[in-house]
Formats: sequence, C-alpha cells, structure tokens
Amino acid sequence: MNFINKVRTIVTAGAVIAAAATISQGAFAQSLEEVYKGKTVTIMLGHPPGGSYDLYSQLAAEFLGRHIPGNPDIIVQHRPGGGGRKGAAFFLNKTEPDGLALGVFPDTLGQIQHMRPKAASWDAKKFQYIGRFSTANVGFAVRADKAKTVEEMRGKELVVACTGKNARAAQQAAALKNIAGFNLKLIAGYKGSQATVMASLRGEADMYSQNYASFVSDPGDLGDGAMNILIQTGLERDPGMPDVPLMQELTDDPMGKAVLRYLGATASIGRSMMIHPDTPDYIVKGVREAFQKMIKDEAFLAEAKKRNAIITPATGEELNAINDDLMGSSEELLAAARLAIDTSGAGTAK
Repeated sequence: MNFINKVRTIVTAGAVIAAAATISQGAFAQSLEEVYKGKTVTIMLGHPPGGSYDLYSQLAAEFLGRHIPGNPDIIVQHRPGGGGRKGAAFFLNKTEPDGLALGVFPDTLGQIQHMRPKAASWDAKKFQYIGRFSTANVGFAVRADKAKTVEEMRGKELVVACTGKNARAAQQAAALKNIAGFNLKLIAGYKGSQATVMASLRGEADMYSQNYASFVSDPGDLGDGAMNILIQTGLERDPGMPDVPLMQELTDDPMGKAVLRYLGATASIGRSMMIHPDTPDYIVKGVREAFQKMIKDEAFLAEAKKRNAIITPATGEELNAINDDLMGSSEELLAAARLAIDTSGAGTAK
C-alpha cells in the first residue's frame, strides 16, 4: 500500500471511529432518559428523619428530578443504625448499579475503614460521588461559664458528652486530649446527639460537638449564649466560623498536626451524594450534571435558605479526589491516628 492509500485508510478509519463515538453518545443520551422516565429514584440515608442528612435528602428529593433526563420521581428512604453504617452497607452491597438508588451517608466511611476495618463492609477507594451540598465542619461547643476561649479551655477539666466511644465526637475529643493537651473527660453513652446537647445545656457536661449545619438550623442548641463554639474541624475554616480555630492549629507537633488534619479532613466531603460504584459511566456523568444544575437552581437555593440549609457545593470529581487523598494516607499516619483516638478511658453516662 502506498503512502496516499495509507493516509486515506487512516482518515477513513478515523471518520468511522468519530461517527461511532457520535452515535454512541447519542445512544447514551437517549438511554439516560430511558433509564429514568417513569421511574422512581430512592435516596437512601443511614439516619432517622430530622437532622442534616434528612434535610439535604429532602431538598434533593424535591428538586433533583427536575434536572435528570426523564424527570423521575424521587423518594427518601431512612435506614438508621450504627451511626449511618447500616444504611451505607445496604446501599453499597444490596442495591443494583442502575442509577435508581442514590445515597447520602456519613463522610467518615473511609476513616471507619481505616480505623475499624471490621466495621466497614465496603471499599471506600471505589466510592463514586455525585456532588456535595455542604461541607460538614464540626463545631465543639463549650459552656460559657467554663471557658470563653481556647486558652481558657487549656486550664480546666471539661466533661465531654458523647453518644458512644466509637462516635466521631468521642474520637475527635480524645485526639484533642492526647495530641493538643486538653484536659478532657469523655462520658459516652448518651442516646443520640440531642441528648449530648441537653446534657451540656443543663450543666451535666461542659462540652459537646456536632455538625456546624446543625447549629445553623437550630440556634437553640447553643442556649442563647450559654455555650460558644470554640474549636472546629475541617481542612479550612467554615465561612460561618472564621474566627474559630481548626483542631490542627492547636498543636505545633508536625505528626500531631497531620493526625488532627486527617481526623477533620472528611468535613470537605461533608453532606454529599453518592451513587453505586459499579454504575455505568454515562449514568454517573448524567446525574452529576443534573446535581450541578440543581445546586445552582434559584428555586432550590431559595428553599434551602428557607430551611436554614447551608450550601457550599463541590462536584463529584472534586469529592472523588478528596476521597482518593484520604484513602491514600500513609500507614505511619494511620497508626498515629489510631493511638490518638483511643477512647478506652471514657466514662459511661448514667
């Protein structure tokens, strides 16, 4: 074959491939509408009604279907248990990768896999995120009659109300004690996060922690000035708490700083939506695009504001990158983190 014929062959082959790609993309667009037209999508979460997981899921149930080709109906399904682990395990292991199930689960699933692998029936390295509603920086609220600044906290024993020894609130408080030198006495066993709030407001405890979005949606949790948020977690300070230091800013030790940063890093995943890891790429792409349209929808934003829902969005691709970084943590760092979150000395709530 001479050079000219070779060129003609290459050009012809290229045209065939390009045409096939165009046809394929068109088929995908058609298929995406076929996937969802007349169907019902279920948003699963591992927590009961109420709280930030439900808040964002209900917003998505109302608005996301308007932006997905085929305009499916969307419902919310609660599968509480194990701090969200039960629902996440069901979603990741029992649902089909057909795009008809979405999930809003704890941002700590990857850390649970690192810290307590027997409690994690999933591989977080394979997670596929759709998009983020909001970051989930945790705020540590301290009784004002005990301390009004971080410096005042250091000189006193403070009782920390926690739901369980393996709960994030307990583990992060333990890390503040073991790394940053705070004199914290952990009391675990309170029945739900609201019980830790009430214990602190009535003076039974001095400190508790929860997602900053929960403080925004229910300002009464701070008791009209009875408590102040003095420490927060996250990779960056939340815009609503610009003067509140991050955990990792409270120590000068390089490894200690790295551990506290790791323990707060999942706040950047925050309240986000995921899809089954084995879902076809064109469905993932389509739902991601729909999520971004929803998160910019003026009607959605107005309703979110009405419900006191903080919106600090990110794309699925950005969340996957954050998750990849988290799951790629070194064994040295993970070993130090396991020591830091030791809650074996915690007391039990009466």
